[in-house]
Amino acid sequence: MSRTRAVDGFRLRYDRGGSGVAAVLLHGWPGDRTEYRAVVDLLPESDVVVPDLRGFGGSDRHAADPASYAADAQARSVIGLIEELGLDRPVVAGHDIGSRVAVAVARLRPDLVGALVLTPPLPGIGERILDPRAAPEFWYLSFNQLPLAVELLDGQPQAVRAFLRFFWTHWAGPGYTLPDGHLDHLVSVYSAPGAATALLGWYRGSVGGLARVVAEQPPAPADRIAVPTTVLWPDLDPLFPLEWSDRLEWYFADLDLRRLSGVGHFVPMEAPDEFAQAVATASAVSRSGPSERGR
Repeated sequence: MSRTRAVDGFRLRYDRGGSGVAAVLLHGWPGDRTEYRAVVDLLPESDVVVPDLRGFGGSDRHAADPASYAADAQARSVIGLIEELGLDRPVVAGHDIGSRVAVAVARLRPDLVGALVLTPPLPGIGERILDPRAAPEFWYLSFNQLPLAVELLDGQPQAVRAFLRFFWTHWAGPGYTLPDGHLDHLVSVYSAPGAATALLGWYRGSVGGLARVVAEQPPAPADRIAVPTTVLWPDLDPLFPLEWSDRLEWYFADLDLRRLSGVGHFVPMEAPDEFAQAVATASAVSRSGPSERGR
């Protein structure tokens, strides 16, 4: 376990292991780097770096401007990590908010990224987030921006446990059970004073919330992300229906979309074999060129 140099005053804690083509794995919300344990074990021939994002796990958390926890700010820390470790165009893989950060890294510094592996949420959701069937699932976007959320959760282990347990059970696919001790670990991390406040920082820093998602516009075709991108879209994610994948080509110029059958929202933990295989394949593609895609 190591810590990076500070970027914007934030140091990231990360794990690194293995050797070969580099891969940087970015976790989701509400979690930390430990959600990739099974994936890392399946990538023995890769140089795998797994950080905690700003405000998460063992990385720095500050009472800073909430914008310090938003996607572009998180991306600056990941870019700093890639440069500090001298990683040669790694695969950058993300789950949940980690996908948003990975996309920001590729947009800001495409020269640093060999390939992307992503799960929802991704660009293209648009106005569908307001559909009567979908809207009830996204109550937490507004709640997490309220001072009330901090007041109820911060430094309150029982409240943090109930809060985290809801997401980890409701968003998972049918029949999935969290590994022993995983919820206990997250509760221990996010029950410390200030930890829940930082956990909510992503949402407090995401100005506009639902309105921002609805108003999102695709770039001009020439400005789409050109980095080879693999998207793993689970068919049992209660937040992001498979049909919402139909606009991805508006945002990604080199896209490989794969459906995961019987999998819920937490892809790295529910389907570690598929996630690891996508990273390994993307590593090979990033070194051999797009002509190898799909072989």
